Amino acid sequence: MFTPNAWGMFSMPTLETKRLILRRITMRDAKDIFAYSRDEEVARHVLWSAQKDISEAKEYCRFMMRRYRYDQPSSWGIIEKASNQLVGTIGYMDYNEDNATVEVGYSLTRRLWNGGYMTEALARVIAYTFEAMDINRIEAQHELENPSSGRVMQKCGMRKEGVMRQRLYNKGRYVDVAMYSILKEDYEREIRDDQTDCR
Repeated sequence: MFTPNAWGMFSMPTLETKRLILRRITMRDAKDIFAYSRDEEVARHVLWSAQKDISEAKEYCRFMMRRYRYDQPSSWGIIEKASNQLVGTIGYMDYNEDNATVEVGYSLTRRLWNGGYMTEALARVIAYTFEAMDINRIEAQHELENPSSGRVMQKCGMRKEGVMRQRLYNKGRYVDVAMYSILKEDYEREIRDDQTDCR
C-alpha cells in the first residue's frame, strides 16, 4: 500500500482548518483530555466510559503515542485555535488493508457541540485520507440514539447505508447503529462539481 511519507501510512501529520488544528497527542494533553472526557454526556454514545481520574487521560495519551510509534490506526487531538486547548479527538478506529478501507470516529467537548466544529474536522480528515493515502472507502457509525453524529457525517458527504441491529455492546446494553460511508469516487465527484459551480 502507498504510504504518504517516511513515517508510515498512519503518520498523522498536523492538519489545519479555519478554527482548528489537528495534531498528534502528547502527554501534555492529559489535562485537557480529562477535562472533557470526564463528562458523562460526552461519553454517552462512545465506546469508552467517562474518565474518573486524570491517570486515565495519561494512560490514553501513552496508548496513542504507542500507536503512533508502531504506525497503527490512530487519532489526532483537535485543538481549538481560539483557546489553544485540546477539545476532542478524531481519527482512524480500524483499517482493512485488503479492501483499502478505514473507519473514522470522533469525540468533542460539550461546549462546542452544534457549532460546526466536528463537521469542520471530519471534512478535513476525509480530504487528507483520500488525497494522501491509498484509501478507497471511509466508514463511520453512530448509535441511533445519537442522530446529531449522523448529521455531521451527512454534511461531510457521507451516505447512510443502513442500520445494523444490536451491532455494539455499549455500557451494559446492545445498541443499534447506523453505518455511513464515502468512497473516493464520491469525494472526487464532489470536487469536480464544486469546481464547475465556481466557473
